[in-house]
Amino acid sequence: MKAVQIVAPTQAQLIDIPQPSPSTGEVLLGVRTVGYCGSDLSTYRGANPLVTYPRIPGHEIAATVEQVGDEVAEWNVGQQVLVFPYTDCDDCPACRAARPNCCQYNQTMGVQRDGALSEFAVVPANKLLAAEGLAARELALVEPLTVGAHAVARAQATSSDTVLVLGCGAIGLGVVAAAHDRGARVVAVDVDDNKLALAKRCGAAEAINSAAEDLAARVAELTDGDGPEVAIEAVGLPQTFRVAVDLVAFAGRVVYIGYAKAPVEYETKFFVMKELDIRGSRNALRADFEQVIDMLQRSVVPTDQIVTQVVPLDEACIALDEWNNNPAAVTKIHVRVAGD
Repeated sequence: MKAVQIVAPTQAQLIDIPQPSPSTGEVLLGVRTVGYCGSDLSTYRGANPLVTYPRIPGHEIAATVEQVGDEVAEWNVGQQVLVFPYTDCDDCPACRAARPNCCQYNQTMGVQRDGALSEFAVVPANKLLAAEGLAARELALVEPLTVGAHAVARAQATSSDTVLVLGCGAIGLGVVAAAHDRGARVVAVDVDDNKLALAKRCGAAEAINSAAEDLAARVAELTDGDGPEVAIEAVGLPQTFRVAVDLVAFAGRVVYIGYAKAPVEYETKFFVMKELDIRGSRNALRADFEQVIDMLQRSVVPTDQIVTQVVPLDEACIALDEWNNNPAAVTKIHVRVAGD
């Protein structure tokens, strides 16, 4: 079968590998669509510390059940599914705390282990989810949107909150949509007017271009000088890590998604003076998947506009290189492996 493999930084190729077969408790999937994640771009750039090479990327997956292994009764050939792409050990402190999304020994498909950017993939049957009525595009968008939804859950955002979202890439848009779905007032921040317009279509009440406006002054104006109750950082830059702390209200909540790309220096007095809750957000829980599936089934997310580009499998390497060269032009790339 064909698969995309990142063999070294800035080197990707389409390769032939043996088609796998499902063992007991596993399912063979015919892969239909795979979305490129920001972690895949980091891997391509040689900037992902969790990756060894070579690596097959891909954990944003829409697929069809092709074959079931022994002792699999809950899935049938022909079913349309998506994949819960994380592992958990069931024994580390995070797992014992019912937070397997941040399992100490987690291995995410396409990161610590090979992913599914291939014609077929084998996964444990208990890692599949169904989402009735969703097309391949929506199925492949569930996982990245859940990362944003989990951050909103970590923030404990409610309908009485103003939520400041720093960054309106694919993950940030998931934050916007999930916060809006909870009834919060969302203020989206980016330096790209097109992404801000998309954020408004995902539910943002206000949009601020921080390259064209004084961000602090505008946020103060929108919140009567109090600041937002919640600030969620979805950029990964030291300056936006600091801005979240600077702008959030007293007694506010700050949530960080992913990692800053360089060390961050803080004015730590705000941690204490504001008595902030500062939280990380990693991956997602099944409850987050269920929320996003429900949102997509209600058509509250403009998925056709979030996907910037759709390419066939034999152009996947080219698309990855073009994304590397012009990241600002991309919100989400989908690789169509099979089907419409």
